[in-house]
Amino acid sequence: MQREPWLERDRVMIDQLRTLGIRKGEPIQPDEATQVIFDRAASEAHEWLDDTYESLNTPFASGARWSVPIDPDYLDATATGFAGPETYPVDARAIPFHYGFFSARHLGAGQFSLMSIQDAAGAPLRGANTYTLTVPAGAPVEAFWSATAFDRTRHTLIRHTPWSSRSSVTPGLQSNPDGTITLTFAPTAPQGAESNWIPTAPDAEFEVLFRFYRPTAALRDKTWVLPDITLA
Repeated sequence: MQREPWLERDRVMIDQLRTLGIRKGEPIQPDEATQVIFDRAASEAHEWLDDTYESLNTPFASGARWSVPIDPDYLDATATGFAGPETYPVDARAIPFHYGFFSARHLGAGQFSLMSIQDAAGAPLRGANTYTLTVPAGAPVEAFWSATAFDRTRHTLIRHTPWSSRSSVTPGLQSNPDGTITLTFAPTAPQGAESNWIPTAPDAEFEVLFRFYRPTAALRDKTWVLPDITLA
């Protein structure tokens, strides 16, 4: 805000930000009472973002736990540069930035992502447990796929782990005789299958983001479906 000129669409925020002590060309110096309000507001905003994030987890495929937690209005808006005259979904935009730190301008073109916060039985993914995910053969990608575990509360990579993900191009990744690949999510590596292991923190819940790079039609038309994560 200090460096850039106001865009016409954002000028409505000028006076609102001034009530918080945020003015162009001036330092932000909130007093103690205002800082308390900021802290409470941040906590309330985090709760709202998390509740909304969970409510957007509608199944990508029938009966599945994998979803695309992005508001459809936001997807339409970002693809057109928020050109629609009747909507300006900035709250919906906050959701993917909250959990994934990204903007889905053309979701499904160069990459596509599915998120899971539950196992096949609908229970939260807990880092102390051992889970498996068997990726079917013939994954619908022209490049590669990857599976990454994130801290469920912070939506950041899990701290103090040797790595956070495995992909179809991970050196030494083991395949099953039928061409499927079984990944393990657990706090300790399964014996003899460390190359297929994605570490978790035993004292926290986690979530998994499965990315498809250069996805093919089999993903869109759901002739290839990613199974749910199951408790071992």
